[in-house]
Amino acid sequence: MGRRRAPELYRAPFPLYALQVDPSTGLLIAAGGGGAAKTGIKNGVHFLQLEQINGRLSASLLHSHDTETRATMNLALAGNILAAGQDAHCQLLRFQTHQQKGKTKAEKAGCKEQGPRQRKGAAPVEKKSGAETHQEGIELSVENLQAVQTDFSPDPFQKVVCFNHDNTLLATGGTDGYVRIWKVPSLEKVLEFRAHEGEIEDLALGPDGKLVTVGWDLKASVWQKDQLVTQLHWQENGPTFSNTPYRYQACRFGQVPDQPTRLRLFTVQIPHKRLRQPPPCYLTAWDGSTFLPLRTKSCGHEVISCLSVSESGTFLGLGTVTGSVAIYIAFSLQRLYYVKEAHGIVVTDVAFLPEKGRGPELLGFHETALFSVAVDSRCQLHLLPSRRSVPVWLLLLLCVGLIVMTIVLLQGVFPGFL
Repeated sequence: MGRRRAPELYRAPFPLYALQVDPSTGLLIAAGGGGAAKTGIKNGVHFLQLEQINGRLSASLLHSHDTETRATMNLALAGNILAAGQDAHCQLLRFQTHQQKGKTKAEKAGCKEQGPRQRKGAAPVEKKSGAETHQEGIELSVENLQAVQTDFSPDPFQKVVCFNHDNTLLATGGTDGYVRIWKVPSLEKVLEFRAHEGEIEDLALGPDGKLVTVGWDLKASVWQKDQLVTQLHWQENGPTFSNTPYRYQACRFGQVPDQPTRLRLFTVQIPHKRLRQPPPCYLTAWDGSTFLPLRTKSCGHEVISCLSVSESGTFLGLGTVTGSVAIYIAFSLQRLYYVKEAHGIVVTDVAFLPEKGRGPELLGFHETALFSVAVDSRCQLHLLPSRRSVPVWLLLLLCVGLIVMTIVLLQGVFPGFL
């Protein structure tokens, strides 16, 4: 049997580092670039229109936004506003979709003279830097809003950005170990404090205002504004390795399915140092209010590079430094889907198709869809088929039928049984 392969959804003209999906419009937003080096590799944010065509999910380029000399390394989405981490800065972008205005007969004739019209869903034609492409009837425009420097280390770099629950604030973290909170969209700084000795690897904001940060100092901390609430200890109810230090690689809040008022926190732990025989990495689920570990499970020996939680909190998506992609059940931490070396190089981000808005329409008969991007410039699609479940009433009916058949057989073998 050949190795399972994930379909390639899109290939960009530059390395991809960040990914977001807009639930209301069904836009897949992929960003990256070659940076400031004069290598000829562009920097940009690509807006892709997702559609179901002949029963398959496809993506076509709707708009290409040029970010000039800065590659976008991390993204956060709040409505139609993107927060893009570019070097030591955070750049806010506002995008809007609208129906294409009707053209006059002369304009239509002019279009015909320019050549054959590109069919919907066909591969995009490369245009000059900053040029716009669009599907028939849909246009998208992008506006640069405020930008601010968010990291001030000797080699400054913003590593993570996220919005709070009502999209009025965003938090940033980077190589200087400081968390900075900013108003949206003015980017006025409202809070700044040192969270870690060394780089901040990831952070997550909860709806109650609590902030979780993980860093290269092997610590994971919970904050209320700038006050330390507690630190996480994932090995309290899990495995212990006296000779193998672990650090937290990622953290994400997720809903508890069917209990929208409750939250769980999920973290990934990886070995702090690379060894010839690498020990396993671990996934941990935490109570979102007490921050006590609920369960911890190994997720293999491949080093985890990124983590995502589905909108309902049902699934977890993982990418690895060797290019593999996996989907887990959030409740049990059981693996449901795995593609070894899907990208063949480090997976830089993963994101689930939202379950609201256009999500169900695009999902079709699948249970969930996960997108992954990597330095290989590819965006891949990972579909989880619906797990067939038997209704309770059918199980009860089968049980009753078995009981009746057993009684009839016994009556035939042993007359006068009843």
